[in-house]
Amino acid sequence: MNGSDLELLQWARGPGFVIAISVFLFGVVLRLFEVLALGRKPDLSEARQQKNGSGWRTIFSRSFVFPALSTRTAVTYISGYVFHLGLFIIILLYIPHIELIREMFGIGWPGLSTPVVDAVAVITMIALLIMLIDRVTNPVKRLLSTASDYIAWVITFLPVITGYMAYHHILFPYTKMLALHILSVELLLVLLPFTKLIHVVTLFLSRWYNGELFARKGVAS
Repeated sequence: MNGSDLELLQWARGPGFVIAISVFLFGVVLRLFEVLALGRKPDLSEARQQKNGSGWRTIFSRSFVFPALSTRTAVTYISGYVFHLGLFIIILLYIPHIELIREMFGIGWPGLSTPVVDAVAVITMIALLIMLIDRVTNPVKRLLSTASDYIAWVITFLPVITGYMAYHHILFPYTKMLALHILSVELLLVLLPFTKLIHVVTLFLSRWYNGELFARKGVAS
């Protein structure tokens, strides 16, 4: 075991993790404050329709858009669902990750076997690559894409591929590869609040708000 690799791993697990979490929490609070501080003028008009739970229904309806799967945007939707589900499984159902959560928060749950999560990681990477290829080759998506879109893709892809490489001992010794994996996760935490990935935090809040607003106006959401 290389001494410098071990030092890098210890730093990533210690000070690096603390810094990443601190920046992440600060960034999330700042972005939420920015959103909530915008406010909204009181709507003095009479509500055309006021159905309780409209916001919650919108959260569900906007999360499952099966009719769109038969359109030209099917690649975007299918690969999007696959990679989001894949990330959920990798993060929350991989036993070493569960043990880390148990160590930090004192709670845990059963996980999936390592071969299953390993296969999910491969599928997730394929889905992410398909999304990137589609973005680059589709003239409209390429025109609308900005540097932020590609940065978001890179910092999402890195933790998955470095975790896969660490498990399979690819490229670097395990200690160094594990350190790089942890550092890639910390990079994701640091940049997440300041990129489009902040939708992880604001997604359901915005859908609930839009559902309630549209219901008041009598518009289907």
